[in-house]
Amino acid sequence: MRKITTTELIEKIQEIRACIIHNRERLQTETFPVHQNYTYAAINLVDYLSLRTFDIRVKQGNLSFLGLSSFSYAERYVLTNIDNILYHLKTIQGQSVKGLSRPDKSTWNFFTTLELLTQNTNRLFGESNNQISTRIMVTLPSEAAGDVKYITDLLLNGMEIARINCSHDNHVVWKSMIDAIHKAAKKTGKHCKIYMDLSGPKIRSEKIHILKTKNQKKGQLILHIGDRIKLYSTEAELKKVIKKKVPKKTFAALISMSIPNVVGNLEIGNNIWFDDGKIGGVIEDVCNENATVIITKASLKGTKLKEEKGINLPDTHLQLPSLTEEDVINLPFIAKHADIVGYSFVRTADDVKQLMDALSKLNRMDIGMVLKIENKESFNNLPDLLLTAMKWPNIGVMIARGDLAVELGVERISEVQEQILWVCEAAHVPVIWATQILENLAQTGLATRAEITDASMSVRAECVMLNKGPNIMETIKTLLNILERMEAHQNKKQGTLRQLSFANEFFNKEVERFV
Repeated sequence: MRKITTTELIEKIQEIRACIIHNRERLQTETFPVHQNYTYAAINLVDYLSLRTFDIRVKQGNLSFLGLSSFSYAERYVLTNIDNILYHLKTIQGQSVKGLSRPDKSTWNFFTTLELLTQNTNRLFGESNNQISTRIMVTLPSEAAGDVKYITDLLLNGMEIARINCSHDNHVVWKSMIDAIHKAAKKTGKHCKIYMDLSGPKIRSEKIHILKTKNQKKGQLILHIGDRIKLYSTEAELKKVIKKKVPKKTFAALISMSIPNVVGNLEIGNNIWFDDGKIGGVIEDVCNENATVIITKASLKGTKLKEEKGINLPDTHLQLPSLTEEDVINLPFIAKHADIVGYSFVRTADDVKQLMDALSKLNRMDIGMVLKIENKESFNNLPDLLLTAMKWPNIGVMIARGDLAVELGVERISEVQEQILWVCEAAHVPVIWATQILENLAQTGLATRAEITDASMSVRAECVMLNKGPNIMETIKTLLNILERMEAHQNKKQGTLRQLSFANEFFNKEVERFV
């Protein structure tokens, strides 16, 4: 990092400011059709994306040298921060500050934008029972249905949002859970928001027909690097093939997929991952209703693949509806009983519009809507998703780190979760930090050092989601202890600001999409 003169620094920051003003005018941000709760947030999000088309690192170092802001805390009030920096730099140089507001006179500043984010957070999650800014969400197990004592204990230990995963159980079980939540909340005097996740089009391995004896152990499929498997669109297609004579030396197994249309979207060279990334492969051939996969990642002794395990296709453009037929059936129940709906597998702005239209028809314009960022496409489209969702009065984002790690690569997940946090803070949208938080503690009663460190980082989000487990009470208490300690040390984050690829891509798209 090199030192530059104050005059050079002023010139470079003025260039950034000019870019922000130009993009405001080009995109007509003042007239974005968003809900009044997000009028300023939408403008500031575009300002932030303009900022992130630059590499700011040299400027950060030189501003820190002068004892001035280094951009790193200014996601919520981008243009004000730049004007403040220019005001001080020009004052140091004895230059005119005409056209720049005094730092203490700005409408949108550190305090007013913090209050705006707090309002959006409280609207979505409710006021905190725990007197800290990060809320705690807990996924309810099926056994929680009707168990008022269990949910009472969750609330007394620190749960503030109860999550019901609509991929499991049914309306009867969900209603029993909801009734128990209301009774427990009344009993304890603690409020509890009800969050219900739409299941979305989850692609899974369906039926498995093992061909090679070396690939099975106790009747289960074991895959090794170099093995080939064949995927089929439907179980019916698989059954047809099984009746015929299959060359056992060619394939380790034949597998049907849970969603029929997927095979037709596959292309040779596409990557495929099974069971949260435990097994990886590449599409080697596609023919009619089937595809051949060669396994490229598995453990040295082979990795087990069971039926009903998730499949990720990060390179494949899937022509699947984010709102499935099952979701449409469940939505009236969710709209009647939930405070927040989680939108799984959202990928495009049109997906967001589809859910907003469906909720509007159910007269639930007040329900919280959380976009789950869990695949490569949703991450790349994040600015568009947010600007579209801002037409809704109450929104949030979930960082589904498990699926994202599979889709984008585990080595990128730390970088990606940071970028989502930055962009959502610029948009004044609360974030849920999800996937395997204190998972070992919840399942075994013992926490690893790595997961304690991970949990401590979650204080930068507005909400943390815990999964179910036999030791969930101890897990909630541990998380609450960590959050209370960390909040005394850290608020949000500081980072060096290189260019963001999706910021550049955002401005290369057609402006008409916001009209």
